[in-house]
Amino acid sequence: MTSASDDRTLADGTTVEVQGSSSTYTLSRKGGIYMCSCPAWRNQGAPIDRRTCKHLRAYLGDPAEAVRVGALVPSGAAATVRSGAGGAAVKKDTAPPILLAHKWEVDHDPTGWWMSEKLDGVRAYWDGEAFVSRLGNRFLAPDWFVADLPADTLDGELWVDRKQFQRTISIVRSGAGGDDWRDVRYVVFDAPNAKGSFEDRLAHVQRVLERSGAPHARWHEHVRCGGVDHLRGELSRVEALGGEGLMLRQPGSPYVVGRSTTLLKVKTFHDAEARVVAHAPGTGKHKARLGALVVALADGTRFNIGTGFSDAEREAPPAIGAVVTFRYQELSADGVPRFPSYVGERIDVELPAPRRAVSAPPPAVSRPGSPEAAAEGLAGSPPADWAVRLEHPDEGKFWEIEVRGGQQLTRFGKLGSPGQTRLTELGSASDARSDAENRAMHKRKAGYRDVCGA
Repeated sequence: MTSASDDRTLADGTTVEVQGSSSTYTLSRKGGIYMCSCPAWRNQGAPIDRRTCKHLRAYLGDPAEAVRVGALVPSGAAATVRSGAGGAAVKKDTAPPILLAHKWEVDHDPTGWWMSEKLDGVRAYWDGEAFVSRLGNRFLAPDWFVADLPADTLDGELWVDRKQFQRTISIVRSGAGGDDWRDVRYVVFDAPNAKGSFEDRLAHVQRVLERSGAPHARWHEHVRCGGVDHLRGELSRVEALGGEGLMLRQPGSPYVVGRSTTLLKVKTFHDAEARVVAHAPGTGKHKARLGALVVALADGTRFNIGTGFSDAEREAPPAIGAVVTFRYQELSADGVPRFPSYVGERIDVELPAPRRAVSAPPPAVSRPGSPEAAAEGLAGSPPADWAVRLEHPDEGKFWEIEVRGGQQLTRFGKLGSPGQTRLTELGSASDARSDAENRAMHKRKAGYRDVCGA
């Protein structure tokens, strides 16, 4: 690419050609609007007069672009770092326009459709400069990982290997730091902005990846399905290797935004997402660590997930409020998933907060106005806004805290005893939650372990 020059400018009404990693792009200016013909400039969500890209920055210089657009965000959108993501995800203004799948039904004839393995990785839209999740968060991959990727729009998965979904999540959310990214591959299965049918777009993917020579990217292999028997045989083969399932793509289909019947997922087991609402303590060999996750579906249905965890995941389970993926065989008559098994925590899916049942009003207390009475009333009130229970297995102690509005209710003492109760008023809900999380963090550092939350 053309190197930046301190005195280089772009006069109003002029254009200039610059060489990108795999194509030549046109820079132009019309009044106060600076444009580039690359996909990254065209597809970003920022206002047209606030857009920039690596070609404009390289030509005009980073300082000049910083003055013009106000910040050097690689994908050009106003961005903020998401809390709890380890600095690895940057929130964009809008989610990328991606295609989503429906479930394959047995009465649908797959003959002639394109068939590929369903990868258990992280969906990633490459906008020409950065990886963007389906929720619009930018994944901070290392510079060496993205250096040779084409300045084109691609749709694919960041993937490590079969049965490595949780490790992939861990690497992607860790930011651009570690060498663990060397185990990740960007597997591309479509080019959203390329012209023509699916076959045309897949050929386009092959051409741009071969031309760029990106060592950490490859196109995803597809084969024609010969019918239901071929589909079931391939599904059995992939699942025996530890794969998640298959994808079917309608021949000749366009790339459409949203859920479409032109793309179907084929799996023996169903999968779904739920929000963690509590940690159930373990017994026996799992004593003093997680026994099961208490989770809720979007409709409020609650159930436990007790299998599928590694020892490390039982020691440090997903936090209360996290969204997790699980597999199950079928739904019961009451809509409860049967034989659910934990797959991993999700960073690219959002669920609405589950509905909570409100309990009866708390009973009257004998000494109105006292701290003890307030604590008793708080303990009998509807579910807490945030809560955690910790135990110290070596010292035989417990410590738990609940937050409701601006109040904290803390209980602590010896295991098996009622312990002591303390009510603290912090004034605001945000201060109460932040202080409680900080206190819990210090307890964990002192040897306490998570047992139950609500």
